[in-house]
Amino acid sequence: MKATQKTFAGMAARAAQTCRVFYFCGPDEAGAADAAARIAALLGDAERVELAGAELRRDPVRLADEARSVSLFGDVRQIHVRTAGDEAFDAVETLLASPVDGWPVVIVASAATDKSRIAKLLADRGDALVGMFHPPDLRAVVDGVRDMAGAAGLRMTGDLAERIARATGLDSRMARSEVEKLALYLDASPAAPRTVDAAALDAVGASTDDDGMMPVVNTILSGDSRNLGTELARARETGMNPVGLLLAFERRVAQLAQLAGRMGPRSDINAFLEQEMAARRVFFRDKPDLAIQLKRWRGKRLERLLERLISLHRSLLSDSRNADLLLSHALAEITRAAAR
Repeated sequence: MKATQKTFAGMAARAAQTCRVFYFCGPDEAGAADAAARIAALLGDAERVELAGAELRRDPVRLADEARSVSLFGDVRQIHVRTAGDEAFDAVETLLASPVDGWPVVIVASAATDKSRIAKLLADRGDALVGMFHPPDLRAVVDGVRDMAGAAGLRMTGDLAERIARATGLDSRMARSEVEKLALYLDASPAAPRTVDAAALDAVGASTDDDGMMPVVNTILSGDSRNLGTELARARETGMNPVGLLLAFERRVAQLAQLAGRMGPRSDINAFLEQEMAARRVFFRDKPDLAIQLKRWRGKRLERLLERLISLHRSLLSDSRNADLLLSHALAEITRAAAR
């Protein structure tokens, strides 16, 4: 059987009952991993055995052995494999050749598609599910958040689901975590549903307006090369989500575009920002950074910056494994451009 983002939710429950091998791949690693977590939950409580593709490449028989083996305490088992490309092909082929039905095997394959050798090996089998996941758009993630919320016993409006989708950078794993936190906070369950309001989301939800991100944003957009290394290191050490950080950049650049449009040909940036503060469109603490950034980013330069951020956003969503590296390189380029 084969599934996509659109069809997986409707197929998951039946597949958990009828399939013994699950293979999730595609450029949206977060979507593939979230699908694996969904299947694991549907399969029920079990001892979880983790295997790496590199291990199975060295020892192709191990997967079949683990799938057939009995837990020391007689527990139910699930075998979970993280692999890249087709490095586990021989192991999966050996597993399928086994005459004994073993424990379910859930595979998440990064840098692989439904055209990989493993996917082709499994796609036409009734006892296997192949799921291909592409980077989602906002609407798809919003719909997914609402589905997750309903399954957790939460009644949620589209606006609140969109807040969660944006706050988690369209990462379905993070979105599921936010929904689970809300369900716990509101003591919700399918048997006792609760309505989510903005106050509950403010209390436990992830925020894209994290103040910790703004020093990074201001350093890069102001062309502060001296502090670039320090801020990028802090972003890594504090575990800032790359897509979430990029969203903070996109919001600031959108603000700069609005300000530049209202400012027009005027040259006195400080006087203009004073007017914007009086009109409550600019927060007084942001004025020094905005003054520097408006000097550096106007007209065509600002348009090219926005295009670069949009392109970078697509790259991060399509290559989540290298998101940190892609973002760091791009931010260094933007800093140098701002400093010129």
